[in-house]
Amino acid sequence: MRWDWQVFCKDNLDQTLVAGCLGGKGTVTYLDMLLGAWKWTLAVSASALLVALVVGTLVGILRTLPGRHWRIVGETWTELFRNIPLLVQIFLWYFVAPVLVPPLAALPPFWLVVMGLGFFTSARVAEQVKAGIEALPRGQRHAGLALGLSLGQTYRHVLLPMAFRIVIPPLTSESMNIVKNSSVAFAVSISELTQFAMQAQEETSRGIEIYLAVTGAYFLSAFAVARVATLIERWLRVPGTLGAKR
Repeated sequence: MRWDWQVFCKDNLDQTLVAGCLGGKGTVTYLDMLLGAWKWTLAVSASALLVALVVGTLVGILRTLPGRHWRIVGETWTELFRNIPLLVQIFLWYFVAPVLVPPLAALPPFWLVVMGLGFFTSARVAEQVKAGIEALPRGQRHAGLALGLSLGQTYRHVLLPMAFRIVIPPLTSESMNIVKNSSVAFAVSISELTQFAMQAQEETSRGIEIYLAVTGAYFLSAFAVARVATLIERWLRVPGTLGAKR
């Protein structure tokens, strides 16, 4: 079997080779399609990660508040989105939610996938934020309140800065997972990497080359997230501890 990496330099319509591998003037090569799909994968991942961090942090805080009713709200959210398979949630957002909430029908599929993936991941982020806050000595909260800070100010200025230092490693794993989980977007026909791989393989019959390239794109994306998170962890580490930025 001979590998044919020139498949990425072929026009996606007539399969002719294109000089330079990048199309133009109406010509689209499989390399163009790969780069475009990679862009959509990164866009879905970044947007969903932002949603997950914001919502997950709020839910995690709710689960540590003194009032029992707030904890029930946070636990309900966490258990609901954590125990339903991601693909099922994507289908619910795409097919069911627009029927139940008509304004959602006006949203592009991209944003429906972002909400589905973001809310799914927010349940896991909430668990980590909750664990990070509860890992701190209880005196931290009492000290903030004793200094005259409100409960919100205590969380913002005392608890969350230290809690996030603790949970950066697991959040790194979730950030990498969200890149890989973005592949479910193919189910609602978003042109991300998995959708590209399926389409290109059917058109060219060069599955090995196509899937190896897509695997490499996923690996590079996840590796970049891990490296950025490592730098952030080192930058935020408490001075004097191992690995702190000097």
